[in-house]
Amino acid sequence: MSVHPATRAEEPQRPDPADLLIAIEEATQEPIRPEYVEGLILVPPQPDHEHNAAAFELSSQLRSAGFGLAGLGNGYRVGLGNGRTVALLIPDFYVLRREPTDLDEAYRTARKGWYPIAMLALAGEVTSGNHETDTGPTLRAYATAEVPVYVLVHRREGRAYAHSDPVSVPEAPAESHYRAVASVELGGKLRLPDPYPALDTGFLTRRP
Repeated sequence: MSVHPATRAEEPQRPDPADLLIAIEEATQEPIRPEYVEGLILVPPQPDHEHNAAAFELSSQLRSAGFGLAGLGNGYRVGLGNGRTVALLIPDFYVLRREPTDLDEAYRTARKGWYPIAMLALAGEVTSGNHETDTGPTLRAYATAEVPVYVLVHRREGRAYAHSDPVSVPEAPAESHYRAVASVELGGKLRLPDPYPALDTGFLTRRP
């Protein structure tokens, strides 16, 4: 995980974090999609085939179970009421609360490509080299935004986690957390809160 210092939460956000991310993308020769969380710009490692296949498979399981708004690839903004950006996140897979409305699309245009985080009912991450980020700052950002379910496939640990019941502390986002967590060793079925299905992680233990 490459971490670049940026504006801290207590400092005025000049320039806007979205502008900083755009500048980094444009200055990099290889394709990247950086994120912003807890005052830091995070440049995720290039995902490998197994990472991408896992995200696609888990999204497909959710769609097959009737969650037609499961998907991957979009970015979401966590903002405070005073207009401050707390985080800019790109979940590996997700379930939306709703199809994007005209207001959502206008928000995305105004925020330079980032949808409102309120659209998310479930966010999921599959770790690459960013284990500490996904288990710490990213988790806390989703909790701050009160995303109801955060699924984490921790490939280094060999376990998958389903976090639920978020506790949001918007005045101190680093203190936000989830009250409930279920976990399973990779290869088993991860129980999610209702109404979601259990996610089968058996494919992660199989090799061609």
